[in-house]
Amino acid sequence: MTATVRRQRLRALLTGDRCYFPASVFDALSARIAEDIGYECGMYAGSVASLAVLGAPDIILLTLSEFAEQARRFGRASALPVIADADHGYGNALNVMRTVEELEHAGLAALTIEDTDLPRPFGAPKPRPLPLAEGIGKMRAAVAARRDSALCILARTGALGMTGLEDALERFRAYQDTGVDGVFLTGVSSMQEVDAFAKEARLPILLGGLPAKLQDREELAARGVRIALQGHHPFMAALSALRATMQALRDGAPLPDTLPKADLDRLSGEALWQARSDDFLDRKGD
Repeated sequence: MTATVRRQRLRALLTGDRCYFPASVFDALSARIAEDIGYECGMYAGSVASLAVLGAPDIILLTLSEFAEQARRFGRASALPVIADADHGYGNALNVMRTVEELEHAGLAALTIEDTDLPRPFGAPKPRPLPLAEGIGKMRAAVAARRDSALCILARTGALGMTGLEDALERFRAYQDTGVDGVFLTGVSSMQEVDAFAKEARLPILLGGLPAKLQDREELAARGVRIALQGHHPFMAALSALRATMQALRDGAPLPDTLPKADLDRLSGEALWQARSDDFLDRKGD
């Protein structure tokens, strides 16, 4: 499946009338597992990418090239449409344009650009949003940089948790006029806050870091929410299983359950690669 087709599939989700929970993916097999289960789309987070690639916390240590290369790996392996958390675009508005070019080339279906002042400046005690004018400039630059019109550009703001509802609503209204395809909100903690944004919405809403009490898909869908993240539990569960298995092997204890070989063979395309080997490497009759 081409990247454009994946992007068109994601656009269909954003313009529909349902709310979807994306799978949190971080490598080729996690994307294939999500696709195998039947997820409609995936989310590739900067926090998980930093852990998977660097073993480092989410403090903007990962570079654009490292982030994009990991995206290429699971984009090559799976037809799952994936939304990427492109953080602040790795710099100013011109860096945002470079970020869009790289991540579009990596095959992602959508990417978010946020208006947080990142990396944290010297002397700043806590995260803070960029001036609104700079945030608008970044969103406009992202839209201008894409070459495949099917690629979804999503404005992202965490102002709700930093400067409050009124500032977040002002940014929400402004970003909808920049040409983006939706607005991604973080820090939402109540349905009343969702309602406040829904009243101002002219584009699809995406929510991140949503508490369990708000994960009612029908209620969210009725308010124009099309994508809502449940968190990045799969990666943490994978780490837990890895540690438990290593500890059991070290201690000579019974092993936890592991993926059956038949499932691994199916997910890794064993039969396909065996057929190719038979066709191209073992042509004894030629």
